[in-house]
Amino acid sequence: MMEKVSEIVQAETPVLQSANLAVAYFSPRTGGDHHDFLRVGPHHILFGLLDVAGKRETSGAVLQAAQTCFRASGEELFATSELNESEAMIELSRRLNLEIMRAAGGVRSCPAFAGCYNEELGTVCYVNAGHTPGLLRDDASLVELPATGLPFGLFSLAPTDARIVGLGPKALLAVVSRGVVEAESKNAEFGLGGVKSVMQAGPSSARDLSQNILQSVRDFVHMAPKHNDVTALALIRAA
Repeated sequence: MMEKVSEIVQAETPVLQSANLAVAYFSPRTGGDHHDFLRVGPHHILFGLLDVAGKRETSGAVLQAAQTCFRASGEELFATSELNESEAMIELSRRLNLEIMRAAGGVRSCPAFAGCYNEELGTVCYVNAGHTPGLLRDDASLVELPATGLPFGLFSLAPTDARIVGLGPKALLAVVSRGVVEAESKNAEFGLGGVKSVMQAGPSSARDLSQNILQSVRDFVHMAPKHNDVTALALIRAA
C-alpha cells in the first residue's frame, strides 16, 4: 500500500474587516490538532487551536465534543449586548475544560490557544491553556504570549486567565502547534525561533504567513514532518 504524500492544506476561514485570518496544516493528520473559527457578533471573530493528546483514532470523539462546545458556548457567551470579552473567554475555557474531561471519560491533556478578535478595536482577547506561546510582531517588537493556565482536560477546577493585546497596523499574530516547534533535524528543533524568523520576513497576508511557516518546517527537516500534526494559524491586521 502506497504511503500518502503529505501536502500543505489551507483551511477555509471567515472574511474579516481590515484583517485576514488563515490556517495551514500538513495533511493527512494523525494526531489531535484541531482548529475552528466562528463569527460571534458583528465585530467579533472567535478562533481556536487545540491539541488533544493521543492519536486521531482515539481522540476523535473528544475533538468533536470540544468543537460542539466551542461553537455553542461561543455563540451564547458573546451574544450579549454588554459583552465583557475577558469574562466570556474565561467562561468558555471553563466549559471546554469540563467537556473535554466528560468526553474523554477522565483526564485527557488538551493544550489550547483561543482568542476573540475585535474588528473595531484591533484587539485579541485570548487564553493560552498550556499551549505553545502565541507570537505577536509589530513595527517595534516581537513578543511571546505565554500560558495563562494549565492545559484543558487535567483538572475540573483548573483556573484560566484571559489577557488582551492590541494589534497595530500590519501587526502579525501567529499560533503554531507543538508539532511545529518540535520538528527536528540533526538533533536540533525548529522551535519558536524558526517561527520568529519567518515572521520577521514580514509576509503580506495571513495565508502567506501560515504557508511560509509550514514550508520552513518542511525545509528544516528536509521532508513533510511525520512526528506529529503540524498546524499554523495566522492573523494579520491591515495597514
